[in-house]
Amino acid sequence: MCEAIAQSDVVIGYKYYFQFIEKWVAPSARCIDTGMKKERDRAQIAFEEAESGLRVTVISSGDAGIYGMAPLIYEMKAARSSDVEVCVLPGISAFQKAASLLGAPIGHDLCLISLSDLMTPWDKIERRIIAAADADFVTAIYNPKSEGRFWQLHRLKKLFLERREGNTPVGFVREAGRPEERIVHTTLEAFDPEDVDMFTVVLIGNSQTYQWEQTMITPRGYYREPPPEAVSKGQRIMIESFRTIESEMRHPEVDLDRRWALFHAIHTTADFSMEDLLYTDPHAIATLHEAIKKGEIKTIVTDVSMVTAGIRKGALERLGLSVKCYITDPRVIESAQTKGTTRAEEAIRLAVKENPNALFVFGNAPTALIELCKQIRQGKARPSGIIAAPVGFVHVCESKHQVLTFSHIPKIVVEGRRGGSNLAATLVNAILCYDDARDLYPGRDV
Repeated sequence: MCEAIAQSDVVIGYKYYFQFIEKWVAPSARCIDTGMKKERDRAQIAFEEAESGLRVTVISSGDAGIYGMAPLIYEMKAARSSDVEVCVLPGISAFQKAASLLGAPIGHDLCLISLSDLMTPWDKIERRIIAAADADFVTAIYNPKSEGRFWQLHRLKKLFLERREGNTPVGFVREAGRPEERIVHTTLEAFDPEDVDMFTVVLIGNSQTYQWEQTMITPRGYYREPPPEAVSKGQRIMIESFRTIESEMRHPEVDLDRRWALFHAIHTTADFSMEDLLYTDPHAIATLHEAIKKGEIKTIVTDVSMVTAGIRKGALERLGLSVKCYITDPRVIESAQTKGTTRAEEAIRLAVKENPNALFVFGNAPTALIELCKQIRQGKARPSGIIAAPVGFVHVCESKHQVLTFSHIPKIVVEGRRGGSNLAATLVNAILCYDDARDLYPGRDV
């Protein structure tokens, strides 16, 4: 590129760019500069000079083929039916330079979106933003803001937050590679569009991107393949099953928290309708996992022993958790016989007295779930979380409608009549091993 400039008779470009190339321009060369929004004028002058027999270089910042002059030059060549030879010399685009300064954020599939609506209608730009967010692309934002375009980046943030987790890493670089360079690491939730301008490139990570020591990393997947000696045959089968599920889901772009719960639910049932049936509060899996790791949740209460049997014992030991099921407790049996109630109801009443802050899990009895809802409304129970997957035909849907009213309690609900002990247990397991979700590495405790 430097050689091309040095051999040119004429160099044409936006006047701001000449300061960066002046040391390569030949003393005899003519430099023709124009202001902003004069791209067609520059291209026309370039053809006129080249058609007169001169060697001409048209300069762009970054790579000429990425929001640069190359497409316009080729369009004009075709429109003029010009015989001038055109050669595009690749450069380092702003998103590549910014990415190198932020770490390794573009290690997987990515897209570039310009927020400039001078040439592209905003409704089309917005459709592209939604598509990028839905498809879980790493996304680089060009032309994020100018004096006249101040709201578009705010709109983009809103659209992404509707489709991505708030803790998705975001990085932006102003004046990349220049003395005024500024590098910022943040998250989608904390990102302030007012902090950027036209000299800034913004990079939004995908659902796998993470921050490590002020470095933004988007893994390609190498760490998804554990060493052979590190996994059992059963775990390897589970890993392959999850990858198959990921490839066949209708909406694999959902946030990591919900996706991890769905993987477990579909793996247990082989039923992809779980994508429609499984309700998860935002960040419920991550919130409950973190509370367990911090020791804020010490006990899991289940409605039936079959749920208890399906929770991985290795994970319980690793995290220091106990599981209690009161359905066969002699006190429960006696109370149910005396009152003429169900054992499921009495089991929950006793569980609430002894463990009001437990994680409550239901895979069988809607009457137990209804009783817990009653205890919550009376102020007797304060569950750390609820997994509601009772199954059947009587009071099942009503029990789930009741539990959905408690907005302050993290919950996972299998809506409708579907559910079961195995489904409830696997959702607990999803919480217990959530720290394996990012690398899609399930089954550690199998």
